[in-house]
Amino acid sequence: MLSLCLFLLPCLSFLPLAPAAKGLEFPQYDGKDRVLDINDKNYKKALKNHSMVCMFYHGPMSDSKELQKQLQMKELVLELAAQVMEEKDIGFGMVDSHKDAKVAKKLGLEEEGSVYVFKADRMIEFDGLLSANILVEFLLDLLDDPVEILENALELRAFDRMEEDIRLIGYFKSEESEHYEAFKEAAEQFQPYIKFFATFTKSVAKELTLKMNEVDFYEPFMEEPVTIPGKPHSEEELVKFITEHRRPTLRKLRPEDMFETWEDDIEGIHIVAFAEEEDPDGFEFLEILKEVARDNTHLPDLSIIWIDPDDFPLLIPYWEKTFKVDLFRPQMGVINVTDADSVWMEMDDEEDLPTAPELEDWIEDVLSGKINTEDDDDDDDDDDDDDDDEDDDDEDNDDNNNEEEDDDDDDDDDDDDDDDDDDDEDDDDDDDDDDE
Repeated sequence: MLSLCLFLLPCLSFLPLAPAAKGLEFPQYDGKDRVLDINDKNYKKALKNHSMVCMFYHGPMSDSKELQKQLQMKELVLELAAQVMEEKDIGFGMVDSHKDAKVAKKLGLEEEGSVYVFKADRMIEFDGLLSANILVEFLLDLLDDPVEILENALELRAFDRMEEDIRLIGYFKSEESEHYEAFKEAAEQFQPYIKFFATFTKSVAKELTLKMNEVDFYEPFMEEPVTIPGKPHSEEELVKFITEHRRPTLRKLRPEDMFETWEDDIEGIHIVAFAEEEDPDGFEFLEILKEVARDNTHLPDLSIIWIDPDDFPLLIPYWEKTFKVDLFRPQMGVINVTDADSVWMEMDDEEDLPTAPELEDWIEDVLSGKINTEDDDDDDDDDDDDDDDEDDDDEDNDDNNNEEEDDDDDDDDDDDDDDDDDDDEDDDDDDDDDDE
């Protein structure tokens, strides 16, 4: 039901609660069918007639009414996105994994429930929350040039503020440079998930301390970049370096790539921090977390996911129930992605947040295996064993009580027999008196 709500909410958000003024008229689905049923006869034409084609790969229609509604809601999301993007020359379609298995195989579609975008000779998988506004934003980013050019100090300031993103920036002689061309081709391989920037301006390059044909790699939330060694770089060299260094020490869970982030676990676990950036305690905790990440970015197995609950309001009740934490306060924990078992850092003083050394010690215990979700399972088993022992003790006590009650009953019976004998003797005495 939660998944249905996640798909339904973005659609409902386009329905105005009151008549909107001109300029704020949110689109409403007009009922026109724009999403194609992709099959063996029309898929080539669809790819040829559009600069980009967005395809939703789904399983066969289920007999379950709930699953049918979910599929209908996903189709409605695509229809609304297709309506909004109609003038952008983007096609939309749905591929049934059962009926259109041959087409799916030809196109390279593998994961049911995924959205794939075809642009030129590339296939890009959309790994975000399937809502109309997020999907449209993703497609608009794909329409942009893969490399953004920085020409002045103001643009450089904007670049510096993009701390949540993985960024690369290179300094080249001109757009005709063969090294810039290799940089641009590498950018196309990662668009729109990784941001690529370039400058041809000497003053901008000086501010960035970049030399000619040099490329810097910026990890999220890190103050200093890493210069990619071995300039000038070929496309293959850039792609290899980015692929090897793509997992950041600290990254934010975002709606546009949330599933890709969550699937990128380390041995089945994630170290997760919940913190509201606009909350004073949350902001302070996040700054401490950044400090810890910067001091420990050399650790290859350290990867922390920061989740701002404000970005996922529908998931707050679910997370609080599943993880048994209060998300109105900053939290730090380790989560098993298979069964959602979790262990959370104990914060002794509710008024004071943990210090950077305390966070580092806790993270070190997680990386060493001293803190893990399996221990939590063992604790649960111990609790169950304790409950069983208590039940056994209760049963033993009941047996003892029953035995005592039986003994009491026997004593009572003996007393009654003695009383009866006494009564008989009295009766005999009375009879003797009467005879006399």
